[in-house]
Amino acid sequence: MNALIQTHHRDTVFEIILNRPEKRNAINWAMMTSLDEAFTEAEQAVGVRAVIIRGEGSGFSAGIDVTSFAESSAHFGENWRENLFPLTAAYQAVTNKIERCSLPTIALLHGYCLGLGFEIALACDFRIAAVGTKIGLPETRLGIIPDVGGTTRLTRLVGAARAKEYVMTGKNFDLEVAERWGLLNHVTAVDTLASTAESLVAELTQAAPLAVQYAKRVIDSMTDTERGLQLEGWAQSALIRTQDFEVGIEAMLTKQPPQWKGK
Repeated sequence: MNALIQTHHRDTVFEIILNRPEKRNAINWAMMTSLDEAFTEAEQAVGVRAVIIRGEGSGFSAGIDVTSFAESSAHFGENWRENLFPLTAAYQAVTNKIERCSLPTIALLHGYCLGLGFEIALACDFRIAAVGTKIGLPETRLGIIPDVGGTTRLTRLVGAARAKEYVMTGKNFDLEVAERWGLLNHVTAVDTLASTAESLVAELTQAAPLAVQYAKRVIDSMTDTERGLQLEGWAQSALIRTQDFEVGIEAMLTKQPPQWKGK
């Protein structure tokens, strides 16, 4: 595993760490491929009963590294914006792998968990957040939508009306409300974040491992996630080519209010 993603196997827990703290764990394609490899490693490890994913440094993840768009041509071809589907499918494949992991997955969130970072957390079975964590899907403020499962999985978890409010506005969640809705399993102090996860792991290990795996598969199969992901890709393939997307990126980089063009 390279330095961008670190892994540790201790007792019944396999820990995956986003390790780009100098960039606020902003995610590029290299991190996604390493994350994919880390989950393969977790599945193959002996004696593991749960996977914990967390971020090194001041937060879980600030989302996608917008500067990495310049690298997309090398991985997905020069015309990646004209045919976004391969790129979207590649990113979705990683969050799908997280969701389909046979082991229970727990995301530990602190500091900030935004955009693609939150989409990774949404693919996990459980989310535990530290008080004060900024959580949200701000993509519409860049002129695009959450297309790596965020729109689909948020809707599955909190319902269409609530998902529309947060996806369409791009605003952050109130943690108390998010916990009440079941979006977060627990909200705790930052210094008890790890111990709260360990308590959950201890409870999971009291149950039969095969029963836990089958229960997870049954529950996850109750909604049509695949159709939602296809629709995310369809919408994003149109939005990525708009002038508003260029305006949104420029506004983010210059920290100026965007002047939307509606085209």
